Amino acid sequence: MDAKVIKQEGQTLKIVGTSPVRPDGTPKVTGLARYGADFALPGMLWGAILRSPHAHARIRAIDTSKARALPGVKAVITAEDFPEQKFEFVGPERVAVNFWHMTRNVMAREKVLYEGHAVAAVAATSKAIAEEALRLIEVDYEPLPHVIDVDAAMQPDAPLLFEDMITRGIDPPPGKPSNIAKRIEFNIGDLDAGFAAADEIVEMSFKTAPVHQGYIEPHACLARFDSNGQGELWSASQGHFVVRAFTARLLNMNIGDVLVHPAEIGGGFGGKTVIYVEPLAAALSRKSGHPVKIMMSREDVFKATGPTSGSSMTVRIGVKKDGTLVAADGVFKFQAGAFPGSPVMNATMCGFAPYDIPNVRSVGYDVVSNRPKSAAYRAPGSPISAFAVESVMDAVAARIGMDPLKFRLLNACKTGTPTVWGPKHAHDGYAETIKAVLAHPAYAAPLGKNQGRGVASGFWFNNGGESSATVHVNEDGTVVVATGSMDIGGSRASMAIMAAETLGIEYDDVRAIVADTASIGYTHVTGGSRVTFATGIAVVEACKKVIVELCARAAMIWKLEPGEVVWENGCAKPAGAAAGKFEPMPLKAVAAKRALTGGPIGAEASVNAGGAAPGFATELCDVEVDPETGSVKILRFVVAQDVGRAIHRSYVEGQLEGGVVQGIGWALNEAYIYDDAGHLLNAGFLDYRIPVASDLPMIETVLVEVPNPNHPYGVKGAGEVNIVPAMAAVANAINNAISRRLTDLPMSPPKVLAAIHSGRKG
Repeated sequence: MDAKVIKQEGQTLKIVGTSPVRPDGTPKVTGLARYGADFALPGMLWGAILRSPHAHARIRAIDTSKARALPGVKAVITAEDFPEQKFEFVGPERVAVNFWHMTRNVMAREKVLYEGHAVAAVAATSKAIAEEALRLIEVDYEPLPHVIDVDAAMQPDAPLLFEDMITRGIDPPPGKPSNIAKRIEFNIGDLDAGFAAADEIVEMSFKTAPVHQGYIEPHACLARFDSNGQGELWSASQGHFVVRAFTARLLNMNIGDVLVHPAEIGGGFGGKTVIYVEPLAAALSRKSGHPVKIMMSREDVFKATGPTSGSSMTVRIGVKKDGTLVAADGVFKFQAGAFPGSPVMNATMCGFAPYDIPNVRSVGYDVVSNRPKSAAYRAPGSPISAFAVESVMDAVAARIGMDPLKFRLLNACKTGTPTVWGPKHAHDGYAETIKAVLAHPAYAAPLGKNQGRGVASGFWFNNGGESSATVHVNEDGTVVVATGSMDIGGSRASMAIMAAETLGIEYDDVRAIVADTASIGYTHVTGGSRVTFATGIAVVEACKKVIVELCARAAMIWKLEPGEVVWENGCAKPAGAAAGKFEPMPLKAVAAKRALTGGPIGAEASVNAGGAAPGFATELCDVEVDPETGSVKILRFVVAQDVGRAIHRSYVEGQLEGGVVQGIGWALNEAYIYDDAGHLLNAGFLDYRIPVASDLPMIETVLVEVPNPNHPYGVKGAGEVNIVPAMAAVANAINNAISRRLTDLPMSPPKVLAAIHSGRKG
């Protein structure tokens, strides 16, 4: 549906902000688009992975002899086929990688740490033979006690996943190992003084379940190794350069000896920023001498790839009677899964970020447990902490008798507001989203019996980072834009729009592609709402270089100095003393004479983009609760988000709508369900229920545009902050419908019904 657009001051634009036809539309609807599972090579073998049936067990021995002897089996691998990695955390703390952990997640070594943990893999001439070979592999397991719940995992007597894990972030370090991998704390102000000055204090505790990203396409990879030791991969991922780097590292190869081709991707939402099958396919190919293809089943995806974290949280907020926030304290405990690395640091930073609170403490715990290692999921960490913080914010507003949106507006952060992690906010946009919802007709619309309205807000950093692009002008004046960013949310269309706008040509004259790792400079993953910002800057910079060259070519044709030619509206024009001497020369005319003026016209740009601006969103949700069943029906949902500037308008609307839908599922339906033995009971979309069209209303989007001055077209990023407030908005709406506060996700019908019957008002 059409979105309402709130415009801010900015330049006049022809193509930016429109919704041209998406370049990937036709191949996708006609079946020509090639996803990870669509690639094949002559002589290809089929790979299959043996997975642990136990949640926690020591591997005493693996006997692969019977599998290797089976006719048709060409290779069998175990952890012995992967070199040991150094134990160290690499990269910024918020996204640090430990390859010692990664190699053990790809293939279990000393122990299996979750049901579905890879133990061995085979390559055979058919799928059937590969599956039969798995059944012939004998693994001697010593089952061990397991732990999944985050609070249980933190107990002193909990079964230990790693007998030598000492909690990082505590000085002096603890004397005993535990499942607590890391403790994080951020502070500003004087917390005790802040709460002492409060007229009202609200404290509540919350639990959330692990949920999966729910992408439709399972992980798949085709690998080929040449006799010269160089490898080639076709992989469905959110970042083929990261696939290259991680696979090379785990196989002890030079990065330059691995070539990765991008494939279309059937959803990722953060879950395909890591590797699972790529090193296994590559190792099998290297060992067998044949190309090897591995495709995960849906059950494999649920049991062996990263959902986001489950959590246990306590939030306390203090307020003056006039509505001024004076203190906030949050403790956020996150399941990391089998290896450290939950997004709890993001949670501690994002939870209170939308607000101007002088005294704040935010504490996080990264806790390992016997389930798959957590992976990113759309603004990782922020939706979880927002569920807690925004629920308490609503309770505080009710306690002092203040409208919940006006309460948020009174305390909204702005440029110059300190953050709990140190820097001051450098951008506005949050207050504008609140005002957009306050002004929306939905906020004053009447409600009926058993109906309730909830609001909530959220924050996400957005990111920049490393990106590369090339721009080449063809002899007919059309333009090819190549980048290294996997296209998940419409980046090819956005790159074409920005290139066309910069060059002053038509959108249809630009073709945008995603190039392989040997054909374009390094580009980081598609994630963190970074691509339209960072890769967009690279595209614009490359276009500017092309414009300089186009002006030089036109000057050569006109026999002018390069400084006497300018570029306007897609044409070279004489300027200065030469102004008016010649008619403007369109790009097509310059391109037609390229062979006579110096040859091919093109440019490359690589950037490490800084200056990313955060995203803010405020959302409204209306629900109706069936008092007899506890079923919750979403009646209406409005999302107002500061997107900086929408490059491709309908793509941006789709991002907002998609994030809300995933948040609704997270709020009401979705959860990993384990039995007492640590087995996942709902490893498929029949039992793990994501929202379908009949569960949803039309999502109403309001695009608030407060341009980012650090981007040539004002981009901030649009893909993630929309999911952040969604669970809290639903929870607040349910509370207002039944006067009962639910604090445990998902808010399924049995939980809602139990709350109704409890007699305790929220």
